[in-house]
Amino acid sequence: MRRREFLAFSGAVAILPFAAGAQAQVRRVGALLASPLSRPILERVLKEKGWLLGQNLLIDYCISDGDTEESRKCARELISLKPDVLFAVTNTSMASLQAEGSNIPTVFAMVSDPIGMRYVETFARPGRNVTGFTAFVPSLGGKWVSLLKEIAPQIERIGVVYNPEPGNNSAAFLASIKAVAQTSGVVSVETPHGDSSSIERLIVSLQDARNAGLVFLPDALTAARRKEMTALVAKCRLPAIYFLRLFCDVGGLVSYGVNLNKIYAGAASYVDRILRGANPADLPVQAPTEFEFIINRNTARVLGLELPESLLARADEVIE
Repeated sequence: MRRREFLAFSGAVAILPFAAGAQAQVRRVGALLASPLSRPILERVLKEKGWLLGQNLLIDYCISDGDTEESRKCARELISLKPDVLFAVTNTSMASLQAEGSNIPTVFAMVSDPIGMRYVETFARPGRNVTGFTAFVPSLGGKWVSLLKEIAPQIERIGVVYNPEPGNNSAAFLASIKAVAQTSGVVSVETPHGDSSSIERLIVSLQDARNAGLVFLPDALTAARRKEMTALVAKCRLPAIYFLRLFCDVGGLVSYGVNLNKIYAGAASYVDRILRGANPADLPVQAPTEFEFIINRNTARVLGLELPESLLARADEVIE
């Protein structure tokens, strides 16, 4: 569905009849999402906590597909509805809400480096109107490089893939990537510049390069376009590591990252707590403690990569 269709659908819930005197108890959530993936989990968790959609709870959704400008429009529309809580999934969504200077209590999910992005003061005491569940820590950049080198030891050039438009938080990951690259035989780390169109240019530029590979950073746009991304990477015959298994499910080579459903469910539980009166400044930011390592063996065969049995044994799942 397009962005405005989604808002119109959820808005229809608001006109459902209420029992006399009940409307004063209705609470409202504004959800800014890059894709619909988190919607069923948000609704399931809130229902389990006792909320009745269309009765004592309304949820307005806005889907941006990870596009920067669309996210900004979504942010303005949702804030104008004056919800009790905002729910932001991905860095792009959270950056768009912050740019509007909103003071509405906000819960994020799938946001990286919230301290560096100035969303919170510390994990233990966020200190403002924002808290949530971060899915990635900057040190993962180095981990992704190490795993990619295990899979394709010949790699000497790495392209780091992310949307370079405002709102990205690549800097912390790049520091970790470059630190590990310097000690693992990588002579060049290349990045996109300008706008999102530079993502494709970067990938294509490496297809004829000798011993090149790709590291995909957490990014709403590439995740929303994962089928297109993995198809382009396959066409260019480049080994790549991704931040979510969603990419491996559509042909990506390997991923190392969190379980999306657990992050979404945890963030949804924070939405419930704030709706019941909790202050986001007092709810600690939660960092991931579990990661999934997924290998698509079929893609490895197509690329002519011989994967060590020791590496396959460490994988949480091998897709044949």
